[in-house]
Amino acid sequence: MSTTTPTITEPARTLTEPPREGRRTGAVLALARFEARELLHQIPVLFFFALYVLLIVLRLISKDGMDDFPVLNTVDRRTQATPLLFALAMFICANAAALRSRKHGTVQQFGVLAMEPWRRTLAHVLSVIPYAGLTALAVAAEYTREALKPGAIGHGSFGELAVGPLSVLLAGITGVLLARLLPSSFVPILFVIAVYVLGILVSGLIDVRQEWVGWLDPIQFFSSSGGDPVPSDLLGRPAGWHALYVTGLCAVLACAALLLAGGRTRVVKAATALALAATAAGVIGQFPGDTAALDAARRTASDSPEKVQSCSTYDGSTYCSFPEWSGVRDDWAGVVDRVRFGAGGTAAEARLTVRQRIYTDGGVETDGALDASTTPGEVTVGTRWGGNRVPEFAVGVASVLVGGSEDVTTEPMCDARAVTIMWLVLGNDPTPTATFQNVRLDDSTSGSGVVLAPTNGLSLSAAQTTVIRELLDQPRAEMTARVKAHWTELTSAKTTTAQAAKLLGVEVPKETDQCGE
Repeated sequence: MSTTTPTITEPARTLTEPPREGRRTGAVLALARFEARELLHQIPVLFFFALYVLLIVLRLISKDGMDDFPVLNTVDRRTQATPLLFALAMFICANAAALRSRKHGTVQQFGVLAMEPWRRTLAHVLSVIPYAGLTALAVAAEYTREALKPGAIGHGSFGELAVGPLSVLLAGITGVLLARLLPSSFVPILFVIAVYVLGILVSGLIDVRQEWVGWLDPIQFFSSSGGDPVPSDLLGRPAGWHALYVTGLCAVLACAALLLAGGRTRVVKAATALALAATAAGVIGQFPGDTAALDAARRTASDSPEKVQSCSTYDGSTYCSFPEWSGVRDDWAGVVDRVRFGAGGTAAEARLTVRQRIYTDGGVETDGALDASTTPGEVTVGTRWGGNRVPEFAVGVASVLVGGSEDVTTEPMCDARAVTIMWLVLGNDPTPTATFQNVRLDDSTSGSGVVLAPTNGLSLSAAQTTVIRELLDQPRAEMTARVKAHWTELTSAKTTTAQAAKLLGVEVPKETDQCGE
């Protein structure tokens, strides 16, 4: 009799494990986090990022009066050049990180690892992104601080603000690409020198009519030739398309690094095609569009600003500006009221027209002087406000109240009118002596000199300067009453400076009243 042993059947165990591709993605992200931390330990990265932040802080705490009224379409461009040293540090350190295995002789050991070389390259590329993000935070903080000021003017552009962070990202990716293309520690230095020399040569060959070619340079420096800001719609900068172009270029270089490292998968090839399409779209978008319409708009804003401006009325006077400057009209009105308070006769009730004007000969934001307006009762104001621009505007207002129009200062005034103009400017100023010094071209309160104004400056002789200093030493209320009482004589071209001193009760100057000294 045979016995059979019962068979015990155990339930089959089902082992579930993460998908293979999911494990690879997690490994790439883990390596990217590690490489990002390693970059943080590099002295150039730490030093230049600290320097970058310090420069931003110093700029934000500057005491220039015009900083209280920032024009935001210049603030956004101002954020582009500051990150460049940090971008250079990222370029060098990312290249060194990608060459670490070659430097330490561990390249052969990577051959036994499960992670392919192109995935390790992808991790190096991803490790740069947090630093581009830090730059974006710094840019956003700088711009937001300026935009929240009560006197902020206009608006910025996201495309302009994106250039700084994108420059850091582009520099880091370029460093990784060079490590795969030319694996040598000397290549980054030679590359920087070559780019610098090439940039100088290309900039010298670009024709003025082909300035759009300069937009193919990923790094756009602050674009201004020393002139005053202009309305945003007159800049003609394809900032959005440029940001798309640089973004696509970053993606193209990243994909090139992956392809060089052997990453010829469908995903990488598709990403490369998409990156090339985005870069091409950015290049095409930067081509000059309807330049004739832009030139016509600039001419209109310069020659006939009343066609594109809006106006407000305060206390009988009219204040006209480009739309972005509408919030500054109250400050203009405050200066007009202060200057007009010291005037006598019909000037005390004069109804002025304050007109904002820009200079566009030879392009926008170019350094140039505005011609004095010949329209009676019209005062010119520029697009910068605060600091010395306030007393300069007061000089323009006083010139119109005394002489009837701005062009009265075209010729030197060797008479009492110059003294009267400066009294109106300084008589109700909280710091008259300091303002007198700041508003003069030579920054002094003695001798002959030129007083700045939005249009023509006012020439002062040594004798007129002496009388003005004497006036500032007298009681303001008493001197204001004297000016109003003798307004007709003090605004006459026939009254000499010495006669004006007698009328105002101050010592007659010893200097000879000579104009054009």
